[in-house]
Amino acid sequence: MRLPYVPSTPSDTSSHTAAIYARIAARRAPRPLIPLDLALLHSPPVADGWNSFIGAVRSQTSIDDSVKELAISRVAVLNGAVHEWNAHAPLALKSGVSPEGLESVRMAAVISKGMNKKISQDGEGGLSAREWAVLAYTDQMTKEVAVDERVFERLKEFFAERDIIEITATVAAYNCVSRFLVALDVGENNGKEMKNIKELSN
Repeated sequence: MRLPYVPSTPSDTSSHTAAIYARIAARRAPRPLIPLDLALLHSPPVADGWNSFIGAVRSQTSIDDSVKELAISRVAVLNGAVHEWNAHAPLALKSGVSPEGLESVRMAAVISKGMNKKISQDGEGGLSAREWAVLAYTDQMTKEVAVDERVFERLKEFFAERDIIEITATVAAYNCVSRFLVALDVGENNGKEMKNIKELSN
């Protein structure tokens, strides 16, 4: 990383900082704190808020894990966040995204705002029509910020209002995560290749 990581136990022994460490550790358990945590903990209040927000997106939403991990993995690809891809692409496979579908997440051309090209249909590239709708929405949120009406209407064909809010929050949240990871080179993955599907499956 471009800055040193903080220790995995608080050097500031104040009860406030210790409580923040404990909350983050509780969310990660049984795993230890990860490099992202040890970067964020340079500013304990920021780390605490981040932990609460991302924790809600990751574990308190009602959308399928496959939808969530597909969107997160696509954000990682679009932003060149190797660390994020290597962490979340295996979770996408585990949650039910097919290997062929995940390869489409990694390699498909960006569905840009204003494109006349139809959003891919059910079964193309190993993704369902529902998954393509999420991919298109993720592309435009990430690359354009504004989203075409046709892309939004396509999303509404498959998802209820709460689902759309949660998909939007997931894409927005992991754009934040990926930009933080890449700017500071958290995990020391900048410049490395993203793992391919065969490597992820091993």
